[in-house]
Amino acid sequence: MKDTSGAGRGSGPVVIFGGRSEIGVELARRLAPGATVVLAARRPGELDAEIAALEQAGAAAVHTVAFDADDLASHRAVVDGIVAEHGPIGTAVLAFGILGDQARAEQDPAHAAAIAHTDYVAQVSLLTDLAARMRRAGSGTLVVFSSVAGVRVRRANYVYGSAKAGLDGFSSGLADALHGTGVRLLLVRPGFVIGRMTQGMTPAPLSSTPAQVADATARALRKGRATVWVPAPLALLAVVFRMLPRPLWRRLPR
Repeated sequence: MKDTSGAGRGSGPVVIFGGRSEIGVELARRLAPGATVVLAARRPGELDAEIAALEQAGAAAVHTVAFDADDLASHRAVVDGIVAEHGPIGTAVLAFGILGDQARAEQDPAHAAAIAHTDYVAQVSLLTDLAARMRRAGSGTLVVFSSVAGVRVRRANYVYGSAKAGLDGFSSGLADALHGTGVRLLLVRPGFVIGRMTQGMTPAPLSSTPAQVADATARALRKGRATVWVPAPLALLAVVFRMLPRPLWRRLPR
């Protein structure tokens, strides 16, 4: 792991919403030196390995809190509790999400809705609350993980892709709304990430690992960027995606 010495984080605690996420924990390790880190997850009592990794990375303190992304009504209370105990959030990382099962989603409306709820609705809810609080404080950083899957939604994973497309659009608009407030939003657009979520799947071209996504995100935070593609050549590939005729696009694999 590269030593980024808390690259780009604010002075308040670093909060990882989705505290078991591979990318979230890898990014937290890069932001950890000297920081208070809060891992928010459904089963906070099962995060011993993640806590040990962050302590080893130099975190001043590591705390956990119960957080269910799908329980929208609980979001405000969770954030209230974090702020009351640790002060205004410096960097909030939204690292939760599900890939879901495309074939099942095409037959099961509840499963399709569950993917959209976790990957879009829950993110919008939490981002709205966090952005309002940071705007009032006049500082803070939001890190949102979109996906190349949302650039142009493919037949092979259109339920997940459509949720990411919505999140990408919402985050882009929110970033513009936050301009000049002292709050910034970093939108991260990875390609295929080789990890638990994609276990058993054949990696796509220009794949990356959670560590590589975290490295690129930490660099982008340090440089004050608004958007980062992981890996960088995906930005050019996205232009090609948009230009492909629909009959060809329809046949692309995941």
